[in-house]
Amino acid sequence: MKNCLCRKEKFTTFVPIMKPALPPIILASKSPRRHELLKNVGLPFRVVVREGLETYPDELNGADIAAYLCHQKAEAFTDLNETHLIITADTIVWQNDQILGKPADRNDALKILSKLSGKSHEVFTGVCLFYKGQKTVFTERTEVIFNELSTERLEWYVDHFPVMDKAGAYGVQDWIGLAGVKAIHGDFYNVMGLPVNHLVRVLEERFVVSFETP
Repeated sequence: MKNCLCRKEKFTTFVPIMKPALPPIILASKSPRRHELLKNVGLPFRVVVREGLETYPDELNGADIAAYLCHQKAEAFTDLNETHLIITADTIVWQNDQILGKPADRNDALKILSKLSGKSHEVFTGVCLFYKGQKTVFTERTEVIFNELSTERLEWYVDHFPVMDKAGAYGVQDWIGLAGVKAIHGDFYNVMGLPVNHLVRVLEERFVVSFETP
């Protein structure tokens, strides 16, 4: 009888990594546009707003500024991140290597809009997800090109629409987006203040996400 030499095969068992269920969401923003967008996508959340510093190092530019600011905003929620997913965001309008922020008054709004008229600019939104001590930060870029707008039209716009709480002194969802914007290259909702498509993809990568009916 011949001896049978049997080779023992070694099999590796792969254990899938289970994603955690989506925790309760806190949207740390007083922007009604962000509230509307997150509500419309079907994600349940509550709003908690805490004031913080909105300063950044001078050497930062464009997307890095937006990322830095949303990261800083999340720092105000260290007491809640163990039980809640904190979402912070910051949107900036960037043109010719400078920020065009929220206008100080009517004249400032007209000055900002005159810089945008007939030219292109970039809109960067930084988003920070803060949960159990871990921050995930991403940015979205959109290019916006304005038509050439007369002084009379800009004055009418500023006098008839709320522009004082908006970066760049305009809301892409109102008249100027309909009649004053020539083209948008990238995510439209990013210009409104929240890149929802990107946000949902990041959430789905990290969590088991279920949506409610808006």
